[in-house]
Amino acid sequence: MSEPIEQFYSSRAAQFTEEEKKAASKSGLVSWLRVAVFILGAGLAYHFFNTYNATAGAFTILGFYALFILVLRWHSRLNFRYQQLRLVRQVNEQEIERLQGKLTQFDGGKEFIDDHHPYTSDLDIFGQNSLFQLLNRSVTSIGKYKLATWLRQAASPQEVQQRQDALTELASSQNLDWLQALLALPMHYKHDAESAAGFINWFSGKEFYRQYRWLKPLVIILPVLTLAAIAAWFYGMSGWIAVAFLLVQFILAYRFRVEREEYYEKSAGIYEAMRSYTRQLQHLEDKPFTAPKLQDLQSHLKSSDAKASASINKLANIIDFFSWRLSTLMAFFLNTVLMWDFVWMYRLEQWKAQHLSRLEHSLSVLAEFEALASMAAFRHAHPQYCIPALSQQPFYFDASDMAHPLIFSVAPIANSFKMQGAGHTIVITGSNMSGKTTFLRTVGINMVLALMGAPACAKSMVVAPSQVYTAMRTADNLAENTSSFYAELKRLRVLLELTEHDQPVFYLLDEILKGTNSRDRHLGAMSLIRQLHKRNASGLISTHDLELGAMEQELPGSVENYSFNSDIIGNEINFDYKLTRGICRSFNASKLMQLMGIEIDAEA
Repeated sequence: MSEPIEQFYSSRAAQFTEEEKKAASKSGLVSWLRVAVFILGAGLAYHFFNTYNATAGAFTILGFYALFILVLRWHSRLNFRYQQLRLVRQVNEQEIERLQGKLTQFDGGKEFIDDHHPYTSDLDIFGQNSLFQLLNRSVTSIGKYKLATWLRQAASPQEVQQRQDALTELASSQNLDWLQALLALPMHYKHDAESAAGFINWFSGKEFYRQYRWLKPLVIILPVLTLAAIAAWFYGMSGWIAVAFLLVQFILAYRFRVEREEYYEKSAGIYEAMRSYTRQLQHLEDKPFTAPKLQDLQSHLKSSDAKASASINKLANIIDFFSWRLSTLMAFFLNTVLMWDFVWMYRLEQWKAQHLSRLEHSLSVLAEFEALASMAAFRHAHPQYCIPALSQQPFYFDASDMAHPLIFSVAPIANSFKMQGAGHTIVITGSNMSGKTTFLRTVGINMVLALMGAPACAKSMVVAPSQVYTAMRTADNLAENTSSFYAELKRLRVLLELTEHDQPVFYLLDEILKGTNSRDRHLGAMSLIRQLHKRNASGLISTHDLELGAMEQELPGSVENYSFNSDIIGNEINFDYKLTRGICRSFNASKLMQLMGIEIDAEA
């Protein structure tokens, strides 16, 4: 099914490879031109000065310096284009790897793993071989965080519809080049774990020049007086005046050395991110959109005074000039003569007064665009996936040919399934390895996709908004002195607490109460189903306990039996992984034990 789209991305990767080679060749030629301009300018200047034509030599230096800067900027633009083509090629190659299930190289969002979340751990939303690895295309911390937030919490029906409309536009073939360019732009820069939010929180509380108002005039006056005193010294006046001014600057620099270092370290840490955000915002601001969601987001990036990209670019430039202090050759001159650090600390505080309040909002908008771009790329890569519809009927779920999006090793088996109404429990029985747990996860992960506005791995799907809750993976916790059985009970207690509120809860429970004896397990499971039947909840329960199937007669119309079955032919167990109506008709545990070398006494 995915082979044609793989070929499409492979063809695009080959196309960008060819363009990349041409861009690299052109960039290389201009690089040599830059060297030639330098050598020619140096040679001519040497000639004029050697022939005592100082005026011509000076004009040669100025002229060739200006020419060198022009060629340098030309080469910088060409090199950026070459790098962009290389990264877009990489974007297409990564799409192929995702389609093939090669997810290990992609970020799994381990920082978002939360074993106490209602469903993310059980449904493989984060971590290795996770939905996050399949969905996420962002390299920035803000984009990853926004996508993770959407994966952890269902959106409102109105927001789901708006996101779906936005994805329809972004994932269209005419916008693919623009979309992949947006995904590639932040790859030019380093994105450290320290996010812009940390800088904003720190900088919001800084008022250096409000605390030391007397420093403001000195930042302007002292460098002028110092330079004037040095110039006067060359014309015969006493050099002690210049030394006095230099000493004052040195004392001030030493007195505020901690503040200077803090301002630089905090701002330098976000420089690469600010350059990245500037490029991305410039790419977004001038793109015409038709989807209301995209238009609304874009409108927040523009104001009467300046675009968001211009504001952030100004911050990046200030940080860039601030970093000149790191030059070994210039450090003494800049901070001992020109009060360089104090100047750019002042410029930072000026920028804060004008733009800081807007920065956080602009980055929030950019984060939404990045999350939408990831989902749009996912939608383009899976044209066979459906766009789920939301139902107003409580607990309505109707999926046709639904499969698990993270199964790559074999062709995933699709199942159709339908249920509706509060207090409704589907009991799924089946033999070992028949597909019960995978089906529960298939339902859950596709609900998460649908309720965040993303495509679902199905031919068609209609689902009612609800809180997904799972209890599947429960393990001993030595640190908390908790057994797996007690851990499961705690999960079920949280489920019952959730169902006491008005919010509808859709539960997926796998082999509940498996840590106790069969009698208690059976009694507890039946009691739980009866209790949930009276709550604003519905869902699926998988079990080996065939006696639970009797509840279909006890609560007709509210409890239904489904199963997964297998056939034993000789020494082979065949699974069809197809969901069927009714209680499981065959079990295979004894045969599996025999195949593992355990002698089973048939008469026992």
